[in-house]
Amino acid sequence: MKQRGFKEPGELPRRFYKAVEVAQANGAFEVRLDGRTPKSPAGKPLALPTRALADMVAAEWAGQGDHIVMARMIATRLAWTAIDRVGEAHAEVAAEVARYAGSDALCYVAEEPLELVERQARAWQPLLGWARAELGVELHAVEGVIHRPQPPRSLARIEALAGELDDFTLAALAYATALFGSAVLGLAVQRGRLPGEEAFALSRLDESFQEERWGVDAEAAERTERLTGEALMLDRWFAALR
Repeated sequence: MKQRGFKEPGELPRRFYKAVEVAQANGAFEVRLDGRTPKSPAGKPLALPTRALADMVAAEWAGQGDHIVMARMIATRLAWTAIDRVGEAHAEVAAEVARYAGSDALCYVAEEPLELVERQARAWQPLLGWARAELGVELHAVEGVIHRPQPPRSLARIEALAGELDDFTLAALAYATALFGSAVLGLAVQRGRLPGEEAFALSRLDESFQEERWGVDAEAAERTERLTGEALMLDRWFAALR
């Protein structure tokens, strides 16, 4: 069966290399395919700041079969983002993280049923408390889906925290924030407060509550599994940079 979002093998580029290795060069760690370093879409070498991160990316290239399925090479694509986009637009990416905080998923709580309201309070309030105490970020929760502006000072603080990060950490934080719909969850994973899988589960409390009531269809289960895999990758990415 053809998987949604993936091409059939005949449409994919064939694997053109045999050996994958990591070599230190120019103060970084390059992934090399048969001795050559692949280039990003902007023509920059696939060079990572730590050996652990380079090994992680190299493992994706080594794990390809007869064809290269770039859609499944999440760490490689994130590396390209860090190299090509974040390096040129660091401040803009930090501002993007702060924009998510302006409508952070943890701040929009259900009005009913009571079971879901209580579940969200138990799971989300400690994290909002952590953000206030540890990060100096106070975000206000609101019932329902009507937007409530967050304190500009808090959004500026999140932007500043994101802006202090190196390109590779910031790229992953922006990815995590978008995945979870929450800057608080993204920062919690980046700082080791939560594992990525738990953060993703917390970001979809509403969905999982509905699934418990009505069941899960195959397409939704496949999507959840795929996104959980991305959250797990973020754990390894941040750990490789520490």
